[in-house]
Amino acid sequence: MTYNKLKISILTPIFLTFIASALAQEATVTVDQDKVITTLLEYKKDVKTVNLYKIQLDFGSRSEVEALKSQFLDEFSEWPAEMVYETPNYKVWVGNFSTRLEADIALLKIKKSFTKAMVFEPKKDK
Repeated sequence: MTYNKLKISILTPIFLTFIASALAQEATVTVDQDKVITTLLEYKKDVKTVNLYKIQLDFGSRSEVEALKSQFLDEFSEWPAEMVYETPNYKVWVGNFSTRLEADIALLKIKKSFTKAMVFEPKKDK
């Protein structure tokens, strides 16, 4: 009687392992993602709900800043540039960098052409 119980207790796990491997299923998952999702994720990065860093190229009159912005976009198309008015000057702000390190790396490239450029963290709107 104990021999049968021992035999059953040894063979049961072996049998269950064999059955589990025999009934296992394998599959390959292919994700078909719309290209718009990638664009939306890029827009999400620009949302001002997180601490962002920007690079200020320079400031001056409206015509000077428009020319500066145009010159920047001709040379560096990978970062967005915007013209901002803060009394009494217009300013050119570049990028939405999520970390200071990311902004500093971009600043090294930008400083070669725009020597007055600097990294800053804009004030948050309340």
